Amino acid sequence: MAAAADRRFKIFAAADAFGQPLKDAVVAHLRAHPSVADVVDLGVDKYYAAAAAVARSLVAATPSDPDLEARGVVVCGTGAGVAIFANKYPGVYATHCATAADAVNTRSINACNVLALSGLATPPDAAAAIADAWLATPFRAPCPASGDAPWPEDIQRFFDSAPAEMAAIPDAPSVPSDSACAICCLRKGMEFEPVGIMPGGEMRIVRESPTSAYVRFKAGSVEPAHHHTFGHDLVVISGKKKVWNLTKEESYDLVDGDFLFTPAGDVHRVRYFEDTEFFIRWDGHWDIFLDEDLDAARSAIDAELGAATAK
Repeated sequence: MAAAADRRFKIFAAADAFGQPLKDAVVAHLRAHPSVADVVDLGVDKYYAAAAAVARSLVAATPSDPDLEARGVVVCGTGAGVAIFANKYPGVYATHCATAADAVNTRSINACNVLALSGLATPPDAAAAIADAWLATPFRAPCPASGDAPWPEDIQRFFDSAPAEMAAIPDAPSVPSDSACAICCLRKGMEFEPVGIMPGGEMRIVRESPTSAYVRFKAGSVEPAHHHTFGHDLVVISGKKKVWNLTKEESYDLVDGDFLFTPAGDVHRVRYFEDTEFFIRWDGHWDIFLDEDLDAARSAIDAELGAATAK
């Protein structure tokens, strides 16, 4: 990594409706910043979807320039919600900062790579100062928490090992099968019903309006392009699947523990690479409208996966 004065950044930004004005102001400020090579504005969505979009982009960023560091900026009404959700992604360290001193502290101590801001409490000029401090401060730098002096030797030793230890946390042992997880307990002894229009799929609705359901698909199954009247939240319990949001022209690779929100009306198709189980919640009654047949879906997916393999 380049020295602090020479570092360059690629920044992903998003917000909810409460944070949009501040996000727009911060994006404009960062685009004029001499250390920022690129700002990718991912737009406006629900706070958790906005945070997830930035976190996914940050994790997936593989710049060809080793001195181009990927960072994220997320904004909601309080700054708390986007920070909570961004931090669900391994390798993402998001902190809500209300002052420039907060930004210096969290960069020095936590190697914060996602800056969360409050669209309701932080004015644009303060946010610009916070962002500047966040960009300028390297990990382990003197900061307000250290009295603006170099950290003592024992703290430096801690910092030396902290990044590797933080990165290893997602690799902790799996939760035992006798876990008290509410969803796992719900799953035990559950009887499923086949999803007639989705071969290989089974489902059990556990609550009506808003609808909650436990769903499973066999490896190799495909969901043809379809949409729903209502948006839905999905959490993968086990397995591996890929979702193509054709409306947004985006795709998402999902494995154990991953979350995805799909807005109402967005057309999407799915491929299951392993036996997969997930919990899903609609904003209203369950419904589904097919936008293509199964053969067309398989052909489109095979073509895209084949093209990706050939690259």
